[in-house]
Amino acid sequence: MAWLIGGLCALIVAGGAYWKRSLTISGAAAAFIMGTVYFGAGNLLWFGILLVFFISSSLLSKFKQVNKSELEKSYAKTGTRDAGQVLANGGAGMLLCILNAIWPHPGWVYAFIGVMAAVTADTWATEWGGLSRRQPRSVLTGKVVPPGTSGGVTLLGSTAAGLGGLMIALFGWLFADLSGMENLFVAFMLAGIAGGLVGAFADSFLGATLQVMYRCDVCGKDVEVLIHCGQPTRCIRGLHWMNNDAVNFLSSCVGGLAAWALALLA
Repeated sequence: MAWLIGGLCALIVAGGAYWKRSLTISGAAAAFIMGTVYFGAGNLLWFGILLVFFISSSLLSKFKQVNKSELEKSYAKTGTRDAGQVLANGGAGMLLCILNAIWPHPGWVYAFIGVMAAVTADTWATEWGGLSRRQPRSVLTGKVVPPGTSGGVTLLGSTAAGLGGLMIALFGWLFADLSGMENLFVAFMLAGIAGGLVGAFADSFLGATLQVMYRCDVCGKDVEVLIHCGQPTRCIRGLHWMNNDAVNFLSSCVGGLAAWALALLA
């Protein structure tokens, strides 16, 4: 019955997101499968946190979209998420959900909170950071870099990352309590905040070092896309397979490990 309820809820959410153009058709299909697994193999905690991330991120991506439209031309992925983005952001959490169903352990839950805090923090940092009036600085050198540069951070974006992680921690603790799970408030706070900040930093670090980047010979910008200003771009650095989705997935795993380690020490 839980799988049927999960499938119905996931279908409603994915269908609504596709209708609102927050997901592509492939993204909606991936979200349906993921949501069904989160509810069927998990409970309110797992499915609820997934919804909190998706709803908050979708709303932020639409907030002052006109102000961020120029920056989005440099990004490989935009606010309308495809299957790759859905799996990059929720794939690690889905694996943890399945592992917890097979072998229940608090560590899986705390790691999940860290994973979702990491992807939420990264999304919030990107969306809010794009509105910053101050130029971003490289996470590696501290030097000013152009807006939209991978590995660039701002105070506004970093603050948003911390708040995103905190939100996931609070909702995680609330959903765990409503689900009748034995949980520790301090452990959830540590998992959420640590997972969010560590994951967001890992995302910036990977973006500045290993992520594949291209240069537009028309405008001279460093971008994530193969076509810019109507012309093909050329690769200037990074690993060819290390695209934005790969960076998001790996940084979420780093956030999950940080959350798991700290929460179990609480």
